[in-house]
Amino acid sequence: MNKEEQMIQNRLIELSNVSYHKNIVMFSDFLNLNELHILNSINKSLLPTQYKTFGGYKLAERQMVAFLPDALCYEYNYPIKILRISPVNKRFAENLSHRDYLGSLMNLGIERSNLGDIIMAEEGTFLFVSEKLSSYITDELTRVRHTTVIVREETKTDFTYEPSFELIKGSVASIRLDTVLTLAFPLSRSKITLFIQEGRTFVNGKLVTNNGHPLKEGDLITLRKMGRVQYLGILSETKKKRQMIQIRKYL
Repeated sequence: MNKEEQMIQNRLIELSNVSYHKNIVMFSDFLNLNELHILNSINKSLLPTQYKTFGGYKLAERQMVAFLPDALCYEYNYPIKILRISPVNKRFAENLSHRDYLGSLMNLGIERSNLGDIIMAEEGTFLFVSEKLSSYITDELTRVRHTTVIVREETKTDFTYEPSFELIKGSVASIRLDTVLTLAFPLSRSKITLFIQEGRTFVNGKLVTNNGHPLKEGDLITLRKMGRVQYLGILSETKKKRQMIQIRKYL
């Protein structure tokens, strides 16, 4: 663990201790996959409270952590706001990318840790943000690249999002990380193995560098810079004793 990772771990332990001693819910900033892995790797004896993670919607990649004293574990709300970013005039709007939106937000002086996922959907672009910055972004974000935009807060009850996905079926010799990812992505097994060993693969938010890591039904796998896959289970067994499986690949 390097110095930066140690600082992240110490901060998370500190939040848990404050929650325990003051008997209040404490929230972290948004954590990326590496930071969530650090959280999940902390020895539980160092965390006096339980914790939950959430990023504003079910499949969020960037998530806040709520450290929960037992007495309050059922009465808290994450300090997350949902903002919808829309072009003022769709006719003159550019074809904007995730990087364009993120760059415009960073140009406002906002730290990445205060921003959750950015979802680009047909009905608009949705941003998950720390509630302390919601009003500031609503007022100050008026342009993304050359496109004039308007930002409105979206109520959590009105927000719905179902990510697009495709179902993929295929046979594998065993239910392990490298074989499932090879089925999901048009890459050789050796290339997939290299990505895993380089630390680009997370299973349910935990870094996995073992290409033979066994999977169980429902596991959510993220291959950074490539996409996300969910292993759905075994459908049948072939005559050659291979497993016919099904996976969900998010688009």
